[in-house]
Amino acid sequence: MTWKPVGDKERVMTALRRAPRVLFEDLTAPADPLPDMGQPGWPVWRPVFGMLLVICATFLTVFYVNEMSPGDGGGIPEYGVLGIAQGAALVAVMFRPVSAWWASTVLMVVTVRLSEPDMSRDQLFPWSVPGLALQCGALFLLALRVPPRRAAGALVITLLAGLSCTLFTTMPHNYVIYRSTPVLIAAVVLGASLRGLRVARTQLVVQEELTAGERARRTLLEERNRIARELHDVVAHHMSVISIQAQVAPHLVENPSDELRENLAGIRQNAVEALTELRHVLGVLRSEDALSQGVRHTPQPTLDRLDELVANVRAAGLTVTTATTGAPRPLPPGVELSAFRIIQEALSNAMRHAPGAQVRVETAYRTTGLTVRITNTAPDGAPARSQSMGHGLLGMRERAAMLGGELAAGATPDGGYEVTAILPVSSPVLAAVPAEETP
Repeated sequence: MTWKPVGDKERVMTALRRAPRVLFEDLTAPADPLPDMGQPGWPVWRPVFGMLLVICATFLTVFYVNEMSPGDGGGIPEYGVLGIAQGAALVAVMFRPVSAWWASTVLMVVTVRLSEPDMSRDQLFPWSVPGLALQCGALFLLALRVPPRRAAGALVITLLAGLSCTLFTTMPHNYVIYRSTPVLIAAVVLGASLRGLRVARTQLVVQEELTAGERARRTLLEERNRIARELHDVVAHHMSVISIQAQVAPHLVENPSDELRENLAGIRQNAVEALTELRHVLGVLRSEDALSQGVRHTPQPTLDRLDELVANVRAAGLTVTTATTGAPRPLPPGVELSAFRIIQEALSNAMRHAPGAQVRVETAYRTTGLTVRITNTAPDGAPARSQSMGHGLLGMRERAAMLGGELAAGATPDGGYEVTAILPVSSPVLAAVPAEETP
């Protein structure tokens, strides 16, 4: 890349030509709005701060008027209006920062120019102690409500205004322009720092809300993806079985007719096409899963593994008892998988939210389907605070709804919690036996 002095010079000149307009826009644009009433601390900090500001402005105005008046006190009415106006401008900075700061600066210049012939040579010039305090207060409140660049521009204008007051004086004075500059800079730096802290906190709250919303959305999508993936595994298994049975059936019949062969071939073809379409829609979820290949192709759990699940939970310190009503029988894979996941999620919730509670898991095989009920007693202590938003109940309800069933969850009168899911089956089998209790 070749350095072009002419181009750089043009850019510098363009920036210098634009500087006055940019400065004017910075010092006339509206300031940040005051915090909303809904934010914490609103009922407390603003009335208190406003009251303190009015009190400080009143005292500073009185001292300022007395100091700017002649020694005999004869000029108090002449400077009183200007001094009161500067005190009012300091209060107005809280509501109209930019306009009030301009008014305060102009009033300072006018007051100094009018009172300069009557000042003593030992009096601080151009800012007395109360006058400097009024100007620092205006800059501080302005820096709280505007970006640092705009606050720096206001500081430069204030210093130039003070410097202009030292020109064309009628007598020598005790100039404090150099000693006042660090004080004014400190006021602006403090205000800009507090504004930066407030902006950072606001952005942090917004980011936390966005993060919580994204985490909730991702958790819900992950749960739905898992349900869709498990549905794919169950349906794909049945469609594969249908396809194989349709292919084998002609060989099990002696001299099958052409119509039978044609119908079985059509059944197999439809099953294969349905399986292909299902894999196109849902199979992609398997490849997007972050789990390892070994876990991804592990058979889905059924109620045969309920004892294993309960044993793992007991090993974690949870007291669990189980009860079975009706004769256990094979159920559709989707029903068994959903029942297992609902029990698994309910036990996990009990461990997280009910430490020290006793949990009971009941499974009831009925003529129309399966009913699972998980209850826990009141916890012994306060549960650990969760750092994330869970969607376990929503996932359990979606599993039950997917099968055309129902799920109810809520607190019990004794302070515990209960989850009951009714999962219907399409082919009921009549069977029922007395309950069996396992400790």
